[in-house]
Amino acid sequence: MKLTDKQIADYFHRCFTAVDGLWFIKVEEKLGFEGALGIDRAVWEVFPSIQAREMKAMLGLGKSAEALRTAFTTALDLKGFTYRVENEGTGFRVVITQCPWHDTMVKSGRQHLSARVGEVICQTEYSVWAAEFGNTLRFSFESLHRLCSGAGTCVLCFKD
Repeated sequence: MKLTDKQIADYFHRCFTAVDGLWFIKVEEKLGFEGALGIDRAVWEVFPSIQAREMKAMLGLGKSAEALRTAFTTALDLKGFTYRVENEGTGFRVVITQCPWHDTMVKSGRQHLSARVGEVICQTEYSVWAAEFGNTLRFSFESLHRLCSGAGTCVLCFKD
């Protein structure tokens, strides 16, 4: 029996998600929640660069807000996010209505920690994505629009 490409992709996606959560919990057992979050942040200061560079190479993209939009939304698709994109001046907004990371926190009974993780990790990760596509690109959350904080959406702003 041979696995399909979709089965293989689903397998690695589930493994990636599981190892991320397991790693965090094991570090948390040794260093506490804030210690684990600090190390996780250090990882997410580097890992998005790897993801962004790989996505740029695979899609043949350069450095621009439009290239960021293409690469970032492709990554969101691969990770299982539900979202829409809105143009905004020289940048764009991503309105996330379903986040697989937050969903995992809820399913594991750790929803009470989701807002803190989102505050630290998402801010770090998305800022790194923006920086990979141009020195003038910046990321910010639109006010308090974050699923992990109880809002109905996360609103990510990328501006040039």
